[in-house]
Parts: sequence; structure tokens; C-alpha cells
Amino acid sequence: MNTLLPLGSRLSFDGLEQPLEIERCLGGGTQGQVYAVRCGTEGLALKWYFPSCIARDPLLRQRLQQSIRLGAPNGDFLWPMALLEPSAESRPLLRSQEPGFGYLMPLRPSGFQGAHLHAGGRMEISLQNILRACFFLATAFHELHLKGLCYKDISLGNLFLRPGDGAILICDNDNVAVDGQGAGSVLGTPGFMAPEVLLGAAKPSASTDQFSLAVLLFRLLTRHDPFRGRQELAIRCLDEPARRRLYGEEALFIFDPNNPANRPDPEDHAAALVTWPIYPRSLQQLFETSFGAGLRQPSQRPLTGQWKQQLARCLDQRRLCQHCGEEVFQDGPCWSCGQGNAGGLQLQLPQGQVAASPGNALYRHHFDGLHGERLDHPLAVLVAHPTDAALVGLRNLSDAPWQGQLPNGQRLEVEPGKTCNVAALQQLSTPAGPITPIRT
Repeated sequence: MNTLLPLGSRLSFDGLEQPLEIERCLGGGTQGQVYAVRCGTEGLALKWYFPSCIARDPLLRQRLQQSIRLGAPNGDFLWPMALLEPSAESRPLLRSQEPGFGYLMPLRPSGFQGAHLHAGGRMEISLQNILRACFFLATAFHELHLKGLCYKDISLGNLFLRPGDGAILICDNDNVAVDGQGAGSVLGTPGFMAPEVLLGAAKPSASTDQFSLAVLLFRLLTRHDPFRGRQELAIRCLDEPARRRLYGEEALFIFDPNNPANRPDPEDHAAALVTWPIYPRSLQQLFETSFGAGLRQPSQRPLTGQWKQQLARCLDQRRLCQHCGEEVFQDGPCWSCGQGNAGGLQLQLPQGQVAASPGNALYRHHFDGLHGERLDHPLAVLVAHPTDAALVGLRNLSDAPWQGQLPNGQRLEVEPGKTCNVAALQQLSTPAGPITPIRT
């Protein structure tokens, strides 16, 4: 690849105290190239724009300055940190007649992989961690919209996943703008755009973000496109007119509850048929609303807070099939082996129930209805017994002891970092609230 910036060089930039060492090119696209750079001892990333990109997007510099001033919505965004222009000494070293500009951002840590790998079935990741990634996505865009911003190009290509825990990173944040201001040059990615944007009836906004987010969540959870069913098979060439029909003019959700005309084909769309039944009706209904009434009525689209709530509840009911060990999220036949799963031990909390399954966790929102759903800083986690798979323990991750009561009236104390057998307890008293094991 021919690079705009000379690799191995040290370049100075206006307003930056130290020069940047250009270590390697990480990749490029239609807008520009991204480099791994070093500023002193800190590793960062630098995106440098092609002159053609700057020419066709006159509001780019303004958007970047605005984003830098506002700051990142949360830590899941690889957000612009500083706008850079080459110093007079560095300009002759650039391989472009125009000096141009770029921006610094955090360098993506190791362990994160492109979300397109999961969508293509080429990533080893648990259902629990995919649901966690979806929750983090809804949270990230919830925080972005609270700042009065819209992202405009939510898609698989702008997302990285960490398979081990479902952590996410969102890149390409230079298209972000104040909601309702500045059209920019980006309308979105085909297959993710809201119908009104695709058909030229509206510009990207927080409302169209909601639609694109629903598409991305569906793609992550099912590894399939929400509109590619039997109707797709009748298309000889997916050209622009065909795309407008499939995703805009005649768009029909493949699991529309009232119209089965676009159901997935058992051979060509097997992934959708296997994965859709995994998830509880409450989560499925959000997709039915997004791709039903929400197709034509933006005001009917579920909000990020609704996605957070239902994804968190789905995670609360995660358990392992008693027969094949696959992750399941509701009572009834296992999606994988077909065998029935009876209700098991649950932990009754002031704000809902959590299945007593290893890997599940208790958070502040389980005890306080005024505390929004969050999946960081758990107060407790359910753990497997090291030798007896039938026993499940609850580990105290808080900084205060718990008081437990056994059915015979005996009391015990669970110190921070210690674990107790939940099945043997009648109740636990914690500073956050009571925990009561129940069998369903």
C-alpha cells in the first residue's frame, strides 16, 4: 500500500508538543489511512485523510473539532482526541501535494476482532458474550444520543468485539454530528440504512440511528440479515433498484408475525431459523416493532433504553441446557438438542430474578429501580463448584459482608471475596438488598 505518511519517520504537527513516530499503516479506506503512531511512550492511532475526502466533505473539520470539544460519550468509542495539521517542517515529507489533516485517537488494544468475523461465523464467542456486546452497543449509542449527537453509519464494519467478555469498540467516529445539523457526505451503509434515508426522504439522525442499531443487533444475535428471506431469492442481481425494493419500498421482516411471505429459506437462510428461537419473546418483539411499525413510522422504533432493559433481562435468565450444555434463555425445549428444560433455581431480588447459573451476575440495578441497567461493577457472581457441577455458589464481590440464614435458622456470614452455596440458603441480607433463592 502506498502510504500518505512516511513509515518510520518522526513528524511534527502544529499544536502538538512532541513529534509523532509513524510506526506502521493499520489500513485504509475511501476516506484515508490509519496509522499506529507513538507519542513519547504512548501508543496511539492517527487517521489521515485523502485530499479528495476533505474536498467532498467541507464540514469534516468542523465535526471533528466539535467531537473533540464534547468528548467521548463513553469508553467504548475510539473517539477523536486532537485535530492535527502538519508543521511547516513536516509538509515536504508528506506524499501528497495538499498538506491535509487528520486526528489522533486511542489505539485499539489487542484481543478485539472485527464484528464481521462473527457475522460470517468465523469467531468463537459465547451467546452470553454476544448478548453482552449488544447491551454495550445499546448503552454506547444511548450515551451518544444523550449528548445530542447522531452516529449516521452504524454497521458491522465500524464495530470490534472482544470474544472473551463481549467488550466492544466503535470506530470511524468522524461522521458523528449534532443531531439535525450538518448533512456531511455519509448517509450510511447499505443494508443498515433506515428506509427513509435509503429512499432519499430523510437525512441521518438519531431516529435513523435507532433503526440501524436494530439491524446491527439482529445481525449479531442471528448472524443473518433481517430482510433477506425468500424474496431475496427471486432477485437475479442485487443492483440499486433491487436494493431499494428489498430494504425500502417493499421491505418485509423475515419474521414478521402477520406476513410470512419473506420467511427464511431452510437451505439458504438456515442460520436465521436456528438462532431466532433462542431468544425470549420480549426481545423478539422489539425486533418485530423495529422492522414492522418502525419501518414506516420512526416514532415507533424502540429506544436504546428499551434494548438495554430487554438485553439485560435476557442475560439474567441465561442458563445451561440440562442435556447438551448449550446456553438457553427461556424454559421449554432447548434450541440445540430439542430436549425440555424445567425451571431451576432462581435468585429473587428487589428488581427481578436472576437464574442461578454459573457466569451470571448481580448488579446494582437488580436492587435499585432508579439505577439504570449496567453490566460493569457486579456486586456478586455465580460460580460453579470446583468438583460438583450440581452445586452453584454465589461470590460476594462487594466490599461489605453479607448475612445469611439457613432453613434450620442457623446464620452465617459471607465476607467479601467469599462464596456461599445458594441452594442451602433461605435468604441473604446484603447492604444492597435481600437475595432469596427460589425454585421455579
